[in-house]
Amino acid sequence: MFNIDFQSRTPIYEQIINQVERFITIGLLKEKEQLPSVRQVAFELGINPNTIQRAYTELERKGVIVSIVGKGTFVSNKTKEVINNKINELVLTIKDDINTLKSFGLSEEEIKIKIFKSQE
Repeated sequence: MFNIDFQSRTPIYEQIINQVERFITIGLLKEKEQLPSVRQVAFELGINPNTIQRAYTELERKGVIVSIVGKGTFVSNKTKEVINNKINELVLTIKDDINTLKSFGLSEEEIKIKIFKSQE
């Protein structure tokens, strides 16, 4: 289910968080769908279960998933909020990047031109 880049500077638990949020955003994970157990993910990826638990704990704190004792971990019924929060995070990142480009002396028009030229 998860694809971990062990060469990345992004910690493994953050990679898992990002992937769960992305899977929800693109519809691969649906409301009330069960996630694999901490032990199962740790075994499949060959990493410490504490790393997976850290990711699941953070996702639960954010309201993305819900753990039910004796039953497992499930996607919460707040998927629309998760999607909106992720979109807002990305928009803030883009705004920060645009402000950085402006601090380098680029105008908004120059930024737009560079963005659209890079897509060609």
